[in-house]
Amino acid sequence: MKKLDLYGELLTTYHRHGWQLRALLLTPETITELKRGEDDLLQSVMIKDSPVDALWFSRPSHEQREAWELRLLSETQYALFETFEADETEEQREEMRQEMEARLRDYVTGRSG
Repeated sequence: MKKLDLYGELLTTYHRHGWQLRALLLTPETITELKRGEDDLLQSVMIKDSPVDALWFSRPSHEQREAWELRLLSETQYALFETFEADETEEQREEMRQEMEARLRDYVTGRSG
């Protein structure tokens, strides 16, 4: 399946369940493929250069928490999930998101931590 098709499928599925796309981790090749598909596809979200392709989603969770999920852009279903307390700082949240990105890279490359 092409990355463009998979990207559209994932967006539809996650939006149906109340998730909002927050950021993309993309290889240069995938950025090129997605830009060829639709000009405005990548304009409304932050894109980070990455050795793996993944999508960051978030949505409100119970007890005033916020749920974040990092979903691998692949036919293999793999995602990492974390909830953040309302009183956590943005720095704390960013540190955890960076750790999740590192875990995803390790999963894709076959490295164990």
